[in-house]
Amino acid sequence: MHGEQRTARLTILIDPRKKAVLERLCAAEDLTPSQLLRRLIRSYIEERLGRPWRPDDERAGAPGRVRPARR
Repeated sequence: MHGEQRTARLTILIDPRKKAVLERLCAAEDLTPSQLLRRLIRSYIEERLGRPWRPDDERAGAPGRVRPARR
């Protein structure tokens, strides 16, 4: 995640049992839940854009440039 800023906060609500399992699984891989979620979010963005995302990419949220969701 070179060049990315980590200054925005995303707060989510999750079932406490899922959180405990997530934390256990992440610890087994020497990851924090935040690291894992950043990876998942980036993968989702790149999947929907159909191309790699770059931190300086201003087109990422532009209308008409996002692939339709799979059904």
